[in-house]
Amino acid sequence: MDPIFVTSNPDKRREVEDILGMKLLSASPEVHEIQHLDFAEVARAKAASARDALGDPPEPVIVEDSGIVFRAWNGLPGAFSRWFLEAVGVEGMLGMLSGERDRRALAVCVVAVSMRGEGIKTFRGEVQGEVATAPRGAGGFGWDPIFVPEGSSLTYAEMGEVKHEDSHRARAFREAGRWLARRG
Repeated sequence: MDPIFVTSNPDKRREVEDILGMKLLSASPEVHEIQHLDFAEVARAKAASARDALGDPPEPVIVEDSGIVFRAWNGLPGAFSRWFLEAVGVEGMLGMLSGERDRRALAVCVVAVSMRGEGIKTFRGEVQGEVATAPRGAGGFGWDPIFVPEGSSLTYAEMGEVKHEDSHRARAFREAGRWLARRG
């Protein structure tokens, strides 16, 4: 049974299909998104809302919540990254971080899989890194132009397809994919 990936972001859908090496059914119903610092809580609530919005289909319903965590900001923007990006963009985020000496960051993705009658299972992927001093690269989306993963000098946006090899999203989705494969 092919899973349904719920996202309104076509770039994210393509990235996840590349990571998993398979096409996913796709849907973008109106999904309620709670405001919470915990990525897993947000993802669980989105998965439940998505399953309900889709009419409780027999297929696994997959959602994800991801963001960047600035060490200097004690967990922010975190699960609020999307809202920070919409309000001020990456330039604004860099501006707000400009007075901070600590540029360490954590890229986080939590995948939530809702199975009919079985509840919701979550999978977390994290990548340590730092925030660049200026946006770099034309690839990716969201905050990709400012995140430099540990062990690299490139931002996610500069990496192109190489990003999919070991990103926060790749780690979470590969774990979810292995779990789904074991279930048959």
